Amino acid sequence: MLVTTRELIDNAVEKHIGVGAFNVTTLSMLQGIILAAEDVNQGIIIEFATSHETRGIVTLDEIGPVMMQYAERAKVPVAVHLDHGVDLDYLKKAIDIGFTSIMYDGSALPYEENIANTLKAVEMGRKYNVMVEGELGKMAGNTLRNDMIMEERLVKRENYTNPDQAGDFVARTGLDMLACSFGNAHGIYKEPPVLDIELLHEIAEKTSIPLVMHGSSGINEEDYAKVIRNGVRKINYYTYASLAASNAVKGAFASDPVKFWKVHELAVLMREAVREKVRSAITLFSEPQI
Repeated sequence: MLVTTRELIDNAVEKHIGVGAFNVTTLSMLQGIILAAEDVNQGIIIEFATSHETRGIVTLDEIGPVMMQYAERAKVPVAVHLDHGVDLDYLKKAIDIGFTSIMYDGSALPYEENIANTLKAVEMGRKYNVMVEGELGKMAGNTLRNDMIMEERLVKRENYTNPDQAGDFVARTGLDMLACSFGNAHGIYKEPPVLDIELLHEIAEKTSIPLVMHGSSGINEEDYAKVIRNGVRKINYYTYASLAASNAVKGAFASDPVKFWKVHELAVLMREAVREKVRSAITLFSEPQI
């Protein structure tokens, strides 16, 4: 069933859990994610990132309505979110399709410009009753900048979120959720991640709103528990689900290249690989951490 993102986040705050937010790029991935949530009877967020369109994968106009249909038909609560929106008109397009939350990512902009644009996104969210996520600090890994250029950012201290600045940012924008940088990174980690949990705790204290962790693939189980305990309520997860799907295809061709020549058979393999990986992630995120 389609629900608002606020319902899922409020429930996560009350129960001291994390809500999995899973990026969708293909129908197989969407199916696998929904099935995984139904398997464990947990609410989730499905999301689409602007960079999926700029990279030529699929457009918001194409996949957005399909995501809405799957959310409405699901046997569990499902919210629909726009991830890493860098253009305010694009955010409005997602709202018009029916998305229940939006993210404005002005992390590549000067601080005051990020505040000004995030405030506009928040005003849009209030008008249309959708939750708004913003970002402060620079998430490591591949990230789409506001000039529509992909930037490869390093995991380094100067890109981490400043807690005092985060408090000011939230106070001046009225933001609902804050994505922050504390050692996490988009994509496959080049070395084992070292999360600054003390910094995360300080950000939570300074902002007093639900926090969002991007780059959650590859984090160990103990760290999931730690971030949830320290204010993270939305956990973005894509890379390892995608990797599971690609590994399933590689394995199929390696074992029997003649049998798996039909694309629909590969689609089923990918769906089930995503299902298994996402099911495990949701189970971890939904463990209460007090």
